Amino acid sequence: MFFDGYGYHGTSFEQTYRCYPASFIDKAQIENGDKVIMPPSALDRLASLHIDYPMLFELRNGATERVSHCGVLEFIAEEGMIYMPYWMMENLLLQEGDFVRVKNVTLPKGTYVKLQPHTKDFLDISNPKAILETTLRNFSCLSTGDSIMVAYNNKKYYIDIIEAKPSHAISIIETDCEVDFAPPLDYKEPERPAVSIPTGKASAEGQEPPAEPEPKFNPFTGSGRRLDGKPLKTQPQPLSSSGSDKRPNGSGAGGTTTASSSSSQSTNRQSQGKLVFGSNAIRPGDPQKDTKKEAKPEPPKNEEPTFQPFSGKKYSLRG
Repeated sequence: MFFDGYGYHGTSFEQTYRCYPASFIDKAQIENGDKVIMPPSALDRLASLHIDYPMLFELRNGATERVSHCGVLEFIAEEGMIYMPYWMMENLLLQEGDFVRVKNVTLPKGTYVKLQPHTKDFLDISNPKAILETTLRNFSCLSTGDSIMVAYNNKKYYIDIIEAKPSHAISIIETDCEVDFAPPLDYKEPERPAVSIPTGKASAEGQEPPAEPEPKFNPFTGSGRRLDGKPLKTQPQPLSSSGSDKRPNGSGAGGTTTASSSSSQSTNRQSQGKLVFGSNAIRPGDPQKDTKKEAKPEPPKNEEPTFQPFSGKKYSLRG
């Protein structure tokens, strides 16, 4: 069977055409999809065959063995010519006037597809999912390894098809297809800030500097101050953990009295950095007495008479 000099043989459609971009036929709308424009003789041949609808085709560049898939929009091209989107010609590495082999195929309905944008600018769109759904309505099929073009806001975004299920080429007409995104090609993970290393001798030798010991807590280690502002002649001794709070015995070898015992206790307390208020307390500003004088027994004091009530003299009102 022959149509205008072009022969179609067998029970399937397979023909070679010269390809040209859509700008040659003034059909710019086909750039937003994957549909081609074929000659009328192709429609006559396809109508005589028992093929599945919608019509899907395999495009093959015999010189580079690049393969893609497409649908058909119209049958108004000149005989021996086919018009296709320019991005599809780039996928097949075709130039204007190159030969391309066209064959009708049947593709399974897709269930999963994974996309990878070329630039991260596509993810900056306010709603990239809605834009992608609107664009894919103009597509009939997707092939693994192809790069489709999405036009939005006077800008073109290219997206790679890196995975498709259940086959490497799927039909997306009237099907529920799960869409997944891979990181864009120009995406770079944020770099972590580098930790500054000190340039000391220990770091140069690869050794860590020794840890400084933590200071231990010592209670009552402050210095005393006089209320009258005069300097202290004796500095308080720091506390030790060897039982410095022990009190001296009340009985001395020289027979010291209770007053000398209390004065020695107040002296011991003052040496520990404490302030003791009382008649027997030794002021830090007074000159220290000789230890020999403190050891001498004090002269006995006269005992004060005890208080006896109603012991006064008796007077009469008569005089």
